[in-house]
Amino acid sequence: MPQLHAIVTGRVQGVNFRIAAVGQAQRLGLKGWVRNNPDRSVETLAVGAREALLKYMAWLRQGPPGARVDNVAETWSDAAAERFDAFNIRYDGDD
Repeated sequence: MPQLHAIVTGRVQGVNFRIAAVGQAQRLGLKGWVRNNPDRSVETLAVGAREALLKYMAWLRQGPPGARVDNVAETWSDAAAERFDAFNIRYDGDD
């Protein structure tokens, strides 16, 4: 199954980016996580159907209202195993 890892930079913290990303990913049937990074970027890892991941990537490029996305660094790979039960917000210390 394909996997997308992305780091989103711009004005992406303090604008409900993570909450909106969770909603978008859940609507697309994706599993994985999204989190804020100390450098003010947002990082996400999503696993699912390629078509759904492409739609999620398109959403990441614009983000929710109030966000300003400057760049999305994306890495695609094959998920080694289905290791996520849902799509959630991760916090420091989550593994």
